[in-house]
Amino acid sequence: MPTTLSQQSLPGLVGKTLGPSEWIEVTQERINQFAEASGDRQWIHVDEERAKDGPFGRTIAHGVLTLAMTSSVSKDVFKFDGFKMGVNYGYDKIRFPTPVPVGSRVRLLAKVLDYTSAGNTLQTILEMTIEVEGAAKPACVAQMIFRHTP
Repeated sequence: MPTTLSQQSLPGLVGKTLGPSEWIEVTQERINQFAEASGDRQWIHVDEERAKDGPFGRTIAHGVLTLAMTSSVSKDVFKFDGFKMGVNYGYDKIRFPTPVPVGSRVRLLAKVLDYTSAGNTLQTILEMTIEVEGAAKPACVAQMIFRHTP
């Protein structure tokens, strides 16, 4: 059940970790679709035969694909409620500490870092962490900034 983020609940959630989401498998089909959409067809992502002899022994997901996946899995972790409108304002401090090999399963944890007024909107900063099942380090850690109109 996702945590509801509202004007009333957010002040009490600062510093709290939400989640985790369900595990989802990163398939070669998803990687290939991202390669087509982004134009990034580097062999380490799409050439399964060549990647067998590469540094990871198989293809890996694009870092930006891993970042983009935070949106699709966030619905399991949190939802905003009670705002007229909300937008993704941007990201800060994006890091990719470990690769995501094809066939891996990933999930999301989100930590509420800050909730403040920003002019006539409210700004929420969440630290989004994508974990890889069995990996010692996360695949992606990024601060996602949301702006909402009350």
